[in-house]
Amino acid sequence: MARKAAPGNLDEDAWLEVIGKMDEVYSQLVQDEIALEEKNAELEQSQQFIAGLLSSMSDVLLACDPDGRIEESNNALRTLVGRDEQTLLGSPVYALLADARSDEQLRKTLAGLRRPNASASLELNFKDSLGAPLPVDISCTVRSTGNGRCIGHVLVGRPLGELKHAYRQLHEAHEALKRTQQQLLHAEKMASLGRLVAGVAHELNNPISFVLANAHVLGGYRERLEQYLEAVNADEPREIREALRRQLRIDPLLADLPSLIDGTLEGAQRTADIVSALKRFSAVDRETLGEVALNEVVERAIHWITRGIAPDLRVHWHPDSAPCVHGNSGQLLQVLMNLMQNAYDAAQAAERETAEVWISVEQEPGWVTLRLRDNGSGITAEHLTQVFDPFFSTKPVGKGTGLGLSISYSIVERCGGRLIAGNHPQGGAEFTLIIPSQFAD
Repeated sequence: MARKAAPGNLDEDAWLEVIGKMDEVYSQLVQDEIALEEKNAELEQSQQFIAGLLSSMSDVLLACDPDGRIEESNNALRTLVGRDEQTLLGSPVYALLADARSDEQLRKTLAGLRRPNASASLELNFKDSLGAPLPVDISCTVRSTGNGRCIGHVLVGRPLGELKHAYRQLHEAHEALKRTQQQLLHAEKMASLGRLVAGVAHELNNPISFVLANAHVLGGYRERLEQYLEAVNADEPREIREALRRQLRIDPLLADLPSLIDGTLEGAQRTADIVSALKRFSAVDRETLGEVALNEVVERAIHWITRGIAPDLRVHWHPDSAPCVHGNSGQLLQVLMNLMQNAYDAAQAAERETAEVWISVEQEPGWVTLRLRDNGSGITAEHLTQVFDPFFSTKPVGKGTGLGLSISYSIVERCGGRLIAGNHPQGGAEFTLIIPSQFAD
């Protein structure tokens, strides 16, 4: 029968194996300790980072369990309610509220928020450090585990006093921007009106001068007729009246009166027509859209431009149809005058001997296309994408507001159309207006 070996009789290989296993276990323990220390350092850094975030937040923040007991809070909340971290920890969040309505509203909201990522917004009255109610805009979000179980809620908010102040500043900035925009639009409208002034002055000068001259002549005729009628009423002898009649040239006077009166009426009517055209251009209801005879707008634009700032502009315009478009006559007149003004300026900048503009109109079902090109140097490739931007201008400083084409683009858009800038194959810039016809569906 075999006999067991005593411990003291273990061979050397067995002891070496035991010692090797012990070394492996010790080495593993050392590695685990090092890894644990690294994890602890990372955890401490994460905690410091999160604590730094919480302390630097200007919004109030607190986290609570499903029963509403506070588990975490930041400095902003503690400052708002006037309590320290230890006092808040474990206390019910409802104790921070100032009235029963806020308490009921928050309880109802938290009870209904159980699904992962669910959130809700509400306005609550908190008690500040002095116990006074303070409205706070709160956003509530569910805290959940990986399997979707609700483990509490996070409440983030900002006192409405700060929000109201921010909204007030935003409103004031918006109002200032609107005032500036209105001033700029007014400046561009005044620039458009300035283009009319020279033409209006020229147009009004002729008929008014004619009426004024006729009025002076009629005044002289009145004096001669009064002198002759005094002799008639005084029952002067026939010979004296005849002599006075010849002396005062009464017969030629009477023969001249009809044409003199007709000429005065014609001048007055011409003045009235000019005033009527100006009234159409500056109609009070500038936003009203309706049926517009496009040819009439084009002819009025040509008339005012060539009578005003561009008397030497040669316009090639031969209408062969009478299209009606959907728009506003005064606004479309402003667009065409602006395009013609730019065409004239472009030809002058290119030092052309004669500034020329070609205008053509085409009709297709539902749309009317008007093309206007000049004999300037055209639009460079880098400027083609900028011509309709507000304040963009290639003219020298003081020669334009940089708003004309931008406003023209907006006007055409409001009519339901498009304004396109490009270059003509034969040279010069070309602008294309595509406007819906009045009877388009």
